[in-house]
Amino acid sequence: MEKETRIALLIDADNCPAAKIDVILDELAKYGVTNIRRAYGNWKSTGLKSWEAVLHDYAIQPVQQFAYTKGKNATDSAMIIDAMDLLYTQNLDGFCLASSDSDFTPLVMRIRANGLKVFGFGEKKTPMPFVNACSRFLYLENLGSPAETERKAGTETTRKSAKELKGDTKLVSLLRAGVDAAADDEGWAALGGIGSHISNQASFDPRNYGYRKLSDLIEAVGLFELERRGNHIYLRDKRNKGKSAA
Repeated sequence: MEKETRIALLIDADNCPAAKIDVILDELAKYGVTNIRRAYGNWKSTGLKSWEAVLHDYAIQPVQQFAYTKGKNATDSAMIIDAMDLLYTQNLDGFCLASSDSDFTPLVMRIRANGLKVFGFGEKKTPMPFVNACSRFLYLENLGSPAETERKAGTETTRKSAKELKGDTKLVSLLRAGVDAAADDEGWAALGGIGSHISNQASFDPRNYGYRKLSDLIEAVGLFELERRGNHIYLRDKRNKGKSAA
């Protein structure tokens, strides 16, 4: 029997919208079972009323954390302490941290050093150190039904244009490195191998660029030849075109 992948979900209720809990859990279901679900905050605060309404529906345990010192976020400390306890006392395969706060960056790095994956969810204001530290990070604004995303964005689309994609040197380097690592003698690389290499190298998801699938993103950037072989997609850097024949 295949081993069940166990994930602990820790939510910073002060820095995560309750309206997104369903899509967070739906996304985590792709990777395993969320056995532990906890939301941290001062539940006497009126600002957490929206979270109170969904706790029971999604079997999330509320963890009370009083603000002991004005201007200091005690919630972060409580989450970090609990995460370390869970890391050493529970047989987990991964963590999910739902927050837009960069204070969790050292925690993510510590958990990953123990060989566990860390999934991050936050708003686009989330500092890049936290985003980059996660095994995979998703912007909450890009999650949900297409109609909902379009309604919230108004007439402005979140999908990046080919020009914007090509101008993102980090993205281009990541894609080219993935193709190069998975390429055969003629420079062709299977899409699955490219995705695996990129996931192992950095926190990456095509939805953060407005594209549902990696193949859509790669096709949009326009820097690679694309060839379909049955149900499989192969890519080759356009800079390598003709080299194999030379």
